[in-house]
Amino acid sequence: MRADRGGPVIAIDGPSGSGKSTVARAVATRLGLRYLDTGAMYRAATAAVLAAGIDPDDAAAVAAYVPGVELEISTEPAPARVSAGGSDLTTEIRGPAVTAAVSAVSAVPAVRAAMVARQRRLIGAGGIVVEGRDIGTVVAPAADLKVFLTADPAARAARRALETDADVGRTEADLARRDRLDTSRAASPLAQAPDALVLDSTDLDPDAVVAEILAALDRAAAPAGQQP
Repeated sequence: MRADRGGPVIAIDGPSGSGKSTVARAVATRLGLRYLDTGAMYRAATAAVLAAGIDPDDAAAVAAYVPGVELEISTEPAPARVSAGGSDLTTEIRGPAVTAAVSAVSAVPAVRAAMVARQRRLIGAGGIVVEGRDIGTVVAPAADLKVFLTADPAARAARRALETDADVGRTEADLARRDRLDTSRAASPLAQAPDALVLDSTDLDPDAVVAEILAALDRAAAPAGQQP
């Protein structure tokens, strides 16, 4: 983790499979910033819920348990290493059990309130690229740059299936289910901030998306009257 906390806050939101993680890590690396995968935090909380034998659909039990879970996450520009209650969950959080339950757990208002508070503490004074679903709208609405990254559902499913070695059709159905849950939940739904830069990555490779974000950051930082 970087010792210095100064620098911009870049918020990258969007649905699963849009390329957020790859792009966010690349931007952080290019700029020498920290990186926070907030989705990994919700996945770690979900893994802890399952390990405790709590039904992820029991909102009251989840709400009572998750805020007390000790959670740690790396902020290096690399795939997040995460632990809960002292147990390393880095591999487990990407498994099918967590994937199936994470939307239910993350929809609980008490869970989101606890996670948002932790995320804001990690963001601190800045110098970080943060990816998730509610960063530009809830977690860091004053971010220096807000990006909403999306892609065609078929492209998103193909990418995620390649990552997980899963059936494309089943993956697309699962992503559609998660989209419905993420956009319709009452607490911090997936939404595009009004002032976000919208990028469709369907026909763009990660390098092209990163270039667009860096150019937008340069424009945002340019003094008034010197915009290109």
